[in-house]
Amino acid sequence: MSPGRLRILVAKPGLDGHDRGIKIVARALRDAGMEVIYTGLHQTPEQIASAALQEDVDAVGMSCLSGAHMTLFPKVVKLLEQQGAADIVVFGGGIIPRSDAVKLKEAGIAEVFTPGATTSSIIEWVRANVGSTDEAGTQSFPESPEA
Repeated sequence: MSPGRLRILVAKPGLDGHDRGIKIVARALRDAGMEVIYTGLHQTPEQIASAALQEDVDAVGMSCLSGAHMTLFPKVVKLLEQQGAADIVVFGGGIIPRSDAVKLKEAGIAEVFTPGATTSSIIEWVRANVGSTDEAGTQSFPESPEA
């Protein structure tokens, strides 16, 4: 994980064309002091993993409303692991049934946000779970711009 400001890649995998929610989350993360890279619509898992590596991000957040989350989200995790980037935290959100959220977590998705999740709860979760670790193993978290 990179020192300093968190770098978060947000992505819309698959054929889902509804991007309002991910744009709201991206803006909220940015306004909270994080550097956000938005890949745009219709990204393949390969494109998302590649962008995460190229951008040297600390985390990948994905949104899926099409029902393909059980295929797309775990594939991104697997691709990152295969490329030596298992330390990149992957989280997701969208129209995801509770039973699928449990399976996604078992597949390596760190957290799943469903309708009703607030941007402040997402920001708090990212700050608590995507901190940078120094050589001594001490984890630090970026402060909010208001602090």
